[in-house]
Amino acid sequence: MATVLGIDIGGTGMKAAPVDTATGELVAERHRILTPRPAVPDTMAAVFARLTAHFDWTGPVGATLPAVIKAGVARTAANIDQSWIGTDVAAAFARSSGCDVTVVNDADAAGIAEMEFGIGKGRGGVVMMITLGTGIGTALFVDGRMLPNTELGHIMMGKTEAEARASDSARQRLGLSWGKWAKRLDAYLLELERLLSPDLFILGGGVSKRHDRFIPRLTTHAPVLAAGLLNEAGIVGAAVASQQAAGTGTTMHSAPATPPRPATGT
Repeated sequence: MATVLGIDIGGTGMKAAPVDTATGELVAERHRILTPRPAVPDTMAAVFARLTAHFDWTGPVGATLPAVIKAGVARTAANIDQSWIGTDVAAAFARSSGCDVTVVNDADAAGIAEMEFGIGKGRGGVVMMITLGTGIGTALFVDGRMLPNTELGHIMMGKTEAEARASDSARQRLGLSWGKWAKRLDAYLLELERLLSPDLFILGGGVSKRHDRFIPRLTTHAPVLAAGLLNEAGIVGAAVASQQAAGTGTTMHSAPATPPRPATGT
């Protein structure tokens, strides 16, 4: 069994757990700490070190960040402080924790997990993973191959970014009913469908636990399914990405190009 610590970092919380990368299962209860405010590199690196210390961890760590990540460096920053832009995230976390750290975009990590162990496993065609939380993250796969750092939660819908209208935080902030929020989410998915013609949408993030409240209200031609790993996908995907970077795990490039299976329900 290869075990890697996965740390999923969002605008609201930073959560970690060791992951069996052969099965995608957490091998210990996850530990969560609120994302500090302001969410700047020094304070977040300190929380990162607290998370590794909680598990007495000294081995490899896979981490996510809500940002475009290029060779470990943040090129954007969403729902975290803009001072992250240009920061070598992997190096900052490695210094604070003393661990070997791999960093990937948060939605990409969730997508990797779902394609490896969840709803997307074995599916070909165009699959879009969407995480609904503080913001909206996206991961795009074509016959199992990922196009990294898509950041399609920032497309404009009228004069407003999609995540400002259709994220779970927008639902809570505006006090929207499930029906009213589903209309906003539906408009966003229909726009993605118009632009990219996906064969399957997978919806993740914490709100996916309540998918029965909104998925039946959606009207896309492509099936929409709740993420199989729910809100643990980022942790699992981060761990898998670390192993892939080390050259010891499977890679998304090996997924079979099979046609998508029809939806069987939500």
